[in-house]
Amino acid sequence: MQVILDASAVLAYLLREPGGEDVAAAIDLGAGLGTANLAEVMTRLVRDGVAVDTARGVLDDLPVMLVDVDADLALRAGEMVLATRRFGLSLGDRLCLALAIREKVPALTADTAWAEIAPLIGVAVRLIR
Repeated sequence: MQVILDASAVLAYLLREPGGEDVAAAIDLGAGLGTANLAEVMTRLVRDGVAVDTARGVLDDLPVMLVDVDADLALRAGEMVLATRRFGLSLGDRLCLALAIREKVPALTADTAWAEIAPLIGVAVRLIR
């Protein structure tokens, strides 16, 4: 894996939003996606009216390496809650960042606050817009 995708990056790619082309390039080079972020993407698609079967099909075909949330990732995400509290990160955000730290690769996101968070927790972040 060359990069870990945040749910916002995957949505930019799927919905052809600004920055989606950067995500496509990252996917071509080998991107990972945590299953918690996969759930966030599915939630957003279904909430916004995409039929469950359609959303599932799109996500099943997503050419990324899926990484399950394990005990190590759960603990790493929990450990960073104090350092990231003022930024209001979701559990999915912290799991994404924890995976990037563990894999020693950048996290790719549309969330501009992550640029401020990166030095606080020792992770590289690439913004797509």
